[in-house]
Amino acid sequence: MHILHVVGARPNFMKAAPVLRALRETGAEQTLVHTGQHYDVNMSDAFFRELGMPEPDVNLAVGSGSHAEQTAEIMIRFEKVAKKYQPDLVLVYGDVNSTVAAALVCAKLLIRLGHVEAGLRSFDRNMPEEVNRVVTDQLSNILFTPSADANDNLRREGVTAEKICLVGNVMIDTLIRFLPIAQAMKNDLPRRYALVTLHRPANVDDPQMLQGILSALSAIHDDVPVIFPVHPRTRHAIREFGLHTEGIEIREPLSYLEFLALQCRATLVITDSGGIQEEATYLGIPCLTVRPNTERPVTVEVGTNTIVGNDVEKLKAETLNILSGRGKKGRLPPLWDGHASERIASLVASRDALPTGAVE
Repeated sequence: MHILHVVGARPNFMKAAPVLRALRETGAEQTLVHTGQHYDVNMSDAFFRELGMPEPDVNLAVGSGSHAEQTAEIMIRFEKVAKKYQPDLVLVYGDVNSTVAAALVCAKLLIRLGHVEAGLRSFDRNMPEEVNRVVTDQLSNILFTPSADANDNLRREGVTAEKICLVGNVMIDTLIRFLPIAQAMKNDLPRRYALVTLHRPANVDDPQMLQGILSALSAIHDDVPVIFPVHPRTRHAIREFGLHTEGIEIREPLSYLEFLALQCRATLVITDSGGIQEEATYLGIPCLTVRPNTERPVTVEVGTNTIVGNDVEKLKAETLNILSGRGKKGRLPPLWDGHASERIASLVASRDALPTGAVE
């Protein structure tokens, strides 16, 4: 069996790495395609090296652009690759533009498609990732879900039961593998600190919103040091809008291991990233999500995550709760055990387990 993997951005790399490794054990032929959606060294190349991923067999080198431009360019370039390799199965990951672009190409070419991390929903179509998730799931032949709520979402949307496979969270596979290395890394860090990540357009493209969040972080600094590795998009916005970051320790973007070393020692995490909500839950670290919703409700219902939305006063109040020992403790969701990728590999290796033909 020939399996072609499509990745394009940092979250994809962390999800694909353990699946590539698990499928290698089955003897499957594999081809890795990097769309080049993330092209910064710290956002791309360094992750390949750290995660032990092979060099991509194909790099589409698409680069930046609007959602339409980027998606269209990936489709144009990936179609040629798909026709050349004629894989038995294409695996796509997460919810970035590379994911939906490859899914559309596969649907047109009648190539079987598997979606890793299927079924997640924020129910907010203002988020471009939500559109990518819904479209990809409707076009997929097999849907590998991380949690029971994802199965429920897919069934409500009319996906037949035989296409849905609850396998667990592949990002946690990567975290478990590399956590001992991160914990052993030496860091000159304060005893307690808040770790921050922000990159979503709703937070960083609006100068009033971004300044409100930065002001709240500056106020939090009075109670706990704030460390903020800044995403390139966010750094550009701060500079363009001339915003203030007093009291916040601004850092360059970090590699996966460098960030994990900071995260596993943090007192709390403040983020708008879905993946970091999951990682914080596994690590047992209270997480405050600066968004009005999440496509990962299990991190709220079971884990350590609290949604604070755009309410900067709630952000400050919840931070004080955590610092006083009243933060959410949480527990591990089912199947977040480091073996999700092995379950995927087992299903893929068994041809009989995979639905065939075009989607309905």
